[in-house]
Amino acid sequence: MFHPHASHPSPLSRPSRVLTLADYGWDTERERSFSPSREGLVPGRVVRAERGLCDVVAETGPVRAMVLRSSVTGDRPTPCTGDWVAVRPAGPATSATVVEVLERRSAVVRSSSSRTSHAQVLAANIDTVAVAVSLADPLKLGRIERMLALAWESGATPVVVLTKADRSTDPASAASEVAEAAPGVEVLVTSATTGDGLDVLTAVLSGTVVLLGPSGAGKSTLGNRLLGEDLLATGAVRGSDGKGRHTTAWRELVPLPHGGVLLDTPGLRGIGLHDADDGLEHTFAEITELARDCRFADCAHSTEPGCAVLAAVEDGRLTRRRLDSYHRLQRENTYAASRTDARLRAELERPLKQISRQVRALKQSPHFKA
Repeated sequence: MFHPHASHPSPLSRPSRVLTLADYGWDTERERSFSPSREGLVPGRVVRAERGLCDVVAETGPVRAMVLRSSVTGDRPTPCTGDWVAVRPAGPATSATVVEVLERRSAVVRSSSSRTSHAQVLAANIDTVAVAVSLADPLKLGRIERMLALAWESGATPVVVLTKADRSTDPASAASEVAEAAPGVEVLVTSATTGDGLDVLTAVLSGTVVLLGPSGAGKSTLGNRLLGEDLLATGAVRGSDGKGRHTTAWRELVPLPHGGVLLDTPGLRGIGLHDADDGLEHTFAEITELARDCRFADCAHSTEPGCAVLAAVEDGRLTRRRLDSYHRLQRENTYAASRTDARLRAELERPLKQISRQVRALKQSPHFKA
């Protein structure tokens, strides 16, 4: 069962008014799609999921529901925060149960931290991904690009939120630098301390909003300003290395006063890409555009003649850092795909096996000298 921290109670115990499914994003399209599934079931949205239990805001009210084992086997997804689900209400001798996860419109997915081929769904049915970047620390553009690839791949709209602007000597310059690494993405400068930029951010955020970023980026503090009260746990950043503590221990949905819902997440120290081809195309949109003029359709933008991307680096239209970041994330994404695609994995391993055979043959040659 759940063991929430005493200062961080379940969202089901917080509201001062009765919340409806509409407060959490239920709409007529969802209603129509759910109608065939009724037969004693009620719709609901998972506001927190942990250890085989879910806190759900259901049509009949908030419930804590068990997850049926059959719903997490095979190709059926495990319920996560943000999922819309079909719930069987509790009976005289039975607990409420989640029996079905409804189709996801979007999902933020990263590669698992283990070396398996499994992916981890961080949040479902997201409309806006707010990538939080602290201006109190040196900018890491490669990490921002990685987060944006994750965000674009989800199907949601990404926004880069530069936090702690009050601790930056030149926030405008930092915003300009980030904008170059985030084509097509709105970059907003904010400060939870002074309130700067929060009105613009509130106007930009819509629907279900997820805050993504490393520990210490100021996600929970920013979230509390958007919520208008201190509902999300916050903590200090360590002075020794500038890293934040994981003050958010789980993902949960909280209604925003201006409409929509907010999903705060634990700080992400490692974010592996998982099947993020479309996300990378969006994140590196200018490289995708330049590649159309390359001489070869399968140009790798490395040493090929007639490469329009390399030409852009030479004449200063594209930075070498940007291209190196693109190559790095492409290699990672290809490797992640190879873990789930045996044929592709074999193609990647074949050159290494050929080299190993050649080395063995050379050592066995009578002319070989150690």
